[in-house]
Amino acid sequence: MTSWEPAFAQDLEWTLLEALRELADPHGDSAYFRLTTRPVAQELAAVPEDPLLRERRREQVIAGGYRLSARPAAEDEVTLVGAGAIMTEVITAAARLESLGVRAGIVCLSSASKVFRSVQERGRVGQSRRSAIADELFPAAHPAPLVTVLDGHPHTLAFLAGVRGDRTRNLGVTEFGQASSVSQAHALHGIDTDSIVSAALDLVGR
Repeated sequence: MTSWEPAFAQDLEWTLLEALRELADPHGDSAYFRLTTRPVAQELAAVPEDPLLRERRREQVIAGGYRLSARPAAEDEVTLVGAGAIMTEVITAAARLESLGVRAGIVCLSSASKVFRSVQERGRVGQSRRSAIADELFPAAHPAPLVTVLDGHPHTLAFLAGVRGDRTRNLGVTEFGQASSVSQAHALHGIDTDSIVSAALDLVGR
């Protein structure tokens, strides 16, 4: 089964179509979508208008994720990784880090399971369906510490530390049953913008 957690409407369209295609494929996979009713500003997706770049983004989305940063990975001092609606906080945190003089890259995952599969298949020979998305998102030649953020259990993205041996801080939810607003819940569980910025500063030694 492939789990999907698209952050934006365009990502949802592309991943849903891919899931339907997989269902029609005798060798395809079933799909699970983790969605939210929380509004997300769609302009944050920065979907390219150029047809070639737009198609490249689509391919990355259905492969498991893409970089939202304008700069190349080689310039990252720290990379923030998120999935789903929490990308709002991730993007805001990256902007604040920039204002503090820290170059923060952004990776938006549409499917953690696809990226995990990519990592697992690295050592296998003859995998015709292998995805190289893990190496594309986290190039070995340009290591940087990672802050992973998810409004789910933090161990979900902990495997990313093994992609290239980066130091990581995995932020997520480990307790349930709290009644609060969304912003209060994020602060309570340490996945709000301030917590993301603080984790990144710790990793870069600021």
